[in-house]
Amino acid sequence: MTSTLPAAVLWDMDGTIVDTEPYWIRAEGELVREWGGTWSAEEGLQLVGSGLRDAAAVFQSRGVGLSIDEIVDTLTDRVHAQVVEVVPWRPGARELLASVRAVGIPTALVTMSLRRMALEVAEAVGPDAQGDPSFDLVVAGDDVERPKPDPAPYLLAAERLGIDPRDAVAIEDSKPGIASAVASGAVALAVPLHVALPESPAYTRWDGLEGRTVEDLAEIFAASRVAR
Repeated sequence: MTSTLPAAVLWDMDGTIVDTEPYWIRAEGELVREWGGTWSAEEGLQLVGSGLRDAAAVFQSRGVGLSIDEIVDTLTDRVHAQVVEVVPWRPGARELLASVRAVGIPTALVTMSLRRMALEVAEAVGPDAQGDPSFDLVVAGDDVERPKPDPAPYLLAAERLGIDPRDAVAIEDSKPGIASAVASGAVALAVPLHVALPESPAYTRWDGLEGRTVEDLAEIFAASRVAR
C-alpha cells in the first residue's frame, strides 16, 4: 500500500468534518429577517460550499443593509456561538483523519469559513496520536481572493505543503467544493450531505465517511493514477 498513498489529504470543513450547514442556514435566516426579508432553508442550501463574501452579496440583494465584511463577521459570530455549544461532528470524519495521520500523511484543512472559525474546529479535533496538530496547515476563506469553486484554495494548500496537487486527495461535500477540488487536479472524493452530487468520472463518491480508512483512500488514489 505504501507506494499508492497520497502525498497529502486535503479536507473541506463545513459539511465534511462538521455538519455546520444547519447552523449557517439558521444564522442566515435570522439576519435576513432582521432586515425585513425572508430566507428559507431551501435558499440556504443553494449557498452550501460558496465563499462567504459571495454569499454576503446575496444577502445584500435581499435587503441586508450591512457591508460585505459586516455580514461575513456577523454570520461567523453566530455560527461560532453554536459550534462552541455543540460541535456537530460528521460520523467517521475524525476516525478517518486519525487513520490518515497514523501513517504519516500530511493533512490540510481547506475551508471557505474564516480562519478564526477554522482554527476553532481544528482545535476541537484535537491532536493526533503523536501529540501533533491533526492538520499541518489551514487554508481559510480569508486566505484567498478567489473562493471555491475556483481551484485557488486547494492550489494554495498544495503549494504550502510542498506537493503537486495531483498527488493529493481532496474530500468535499458540496458542488462548489468538489468543482474546486477537481479543477485543482487533486484526486477528488465527494461525500455529499445536504446537497446531492451526481455520479461523475471526475471524482469518486462515497455515501459517508463512517467505517472508511486510509486503505480506502489509498485504493481510490491508486485507481486515479492508473486512469491518468
